Amino acid sequence: MYLSHLSLTQYRSYAQADLALVPGTNVLVGSNGVGKTNVVEAVGYLATQASHRVSQDTPLVRFGASQAIIRGRIHRGERAVSLEVEINPGKSNRAAVNRGAPQRAREGLGLLRSVLFAPEDLALISGDPSVRRRFLDDLVVQLRPALGDARSDYDRVLKQRNALLKNAKLSGTWTEDHGHTLGVWDEHLSRAGARVLNGRLHVLQMLAGPLTESYTALAEGRKAAGFSYESTLPLATGQHQEIPDEPTLHAALLAELESHRKAERDRGVTLVGPHRDDLALTLGPAPVKGFASHGETWSIALSLKLASYQVLVADDPDPDARPVLILDDVFAELDADRRSRLAALAAGAEQLLVTAAVAGDIPEELDGPRIGVVPTETGSEIQP
Repeated sequence: MYLSHLSLTQYRSYAQADLALVPGTNVLVGSNGVGKTNVVEAVGYLATQASHRVSQDTPLVRFGASQAIIRGRIHRGERAVSLEVEINPGKSNRAAVNRGAPQRAREGLGLLRSVLFAPEDLALISGDPSVRRRFLDDLVVQLRPALGDARSDYDRVLKQRNALLKNAKLSGTWTEDHGHTLGVWDEHLSRAGARVLNGRLHVLQMLAGPLTESYTALAEGRKAAGFSYESTLPLATGQHQEIPDEPTLHAALLAELESHRKAERDRGVTLVGPHRDDLALTLGPAPVKGFASHGETWSIALSLKLASYQVLVADDPDPDARPVLILDDVFAELDADRRSRLAALAAGAEQLLVTAAVAGDIPEELDGPRIGVVPTETGSEIQP
C-alpha cells in the first residue's frame, strides 16, 4: 500500500500543497518548525482521522480558514482509490471516495493504513494513561473500523453518566429518577465498554510477540520488553490467552458498576470502565516508567509502534496491504547502531515516509527522493 499523491488545502501551515510520492523511501528535509511534521500528520489523519499531536481538530485548520481538506491517491496492488477528508471544526467531518458525494467521515476509514512514530510518542512511556489507551484504541479502529463507533458511543454515554452523578452530588439529593436514569446509562455504558475492552484485549494479545521481537532487534535484546493490562475490571487485568467475550465483559462491567454505586454517588464520577484502565510496560522485571534510561525510553516507544505495524501486516498478510510507515524526526535521536537497526526494520514497508532536519541523519540504506520543505512569508512550501 502506498500514496502516490497528497494534497493539502488550508491545512496547518499550508494554504495549498501538492506532493508526489513514490513506493519505497520518501524523505522530507527542512529546518525544524517549517512544516515537515504537518505533512506526515496529514497522512496519518487520512488513515485514522486523528492527529498524533492534538486531540481536537481546530488546530489542524489554517488560521483564518473554516475548513481544511486532505486528499490522497491510495494504491493497493493494481487498484487505486482517491480519498478526500474534510475537516470541519465544530461540525461533522466528511469523506468522499473516488470523487463521490461527501458522506460520514468514518466511511473513509480502512482505505489507508499507516503507522506513525514521532517524538510525541515518548508520551506512551512518560505520559498519563489516556495516551496509552488512545494508542490501543487507534490500533483497534485501524484493524476494525466499525469499532470506532463503540468508542464514540462509550465516550458519549460516559459524559452523560458523569453529568448525572455530578449534578446529583451538587444537589445533595439522590432521587428515584436519578436511580432509574443511572440504570439506563449503566446498561449502555457496559455494553459499549465491553466492545471497547474486547477490542483492546485482542490487540494486546496480537502485540505481545511483535513488541518483544521489535525491542530485541532494535536494542540488541539487552532486556525483554513486555506489558500487562491494568483494568478496573479484574476479569480484564493482566495478559489473557483466552479473551472474555463481549457478553461476559458486559455482565462483569454491570456488576462492577453496581458494586461501586455508593462510591460513585459520593464522588460524582464514574469509577469503573475502560476509561480508567492503563497499559503497564516493562523492561525485564522493572516498569519502564521511572526506571528506563533515555535510550531505553526511545527504544520501547519506537518498538510499540513497530509492533503495531507488524500487527497490521499480520491482520492482512497480502504484501499489497502493508501500511505506510512514517518516521517523523526519529533518526537524529538515535546512535549509529540503532539507526542502522531501525533502517533494517523499516525496509520491509512498501512505502516509508521520513522527516529530518539534516539529510545526513538518514541512514544510507534508506535511499529515496529528498523533498524540501521551506518556510514562506505566509506559511510553508514544498519543493520537490
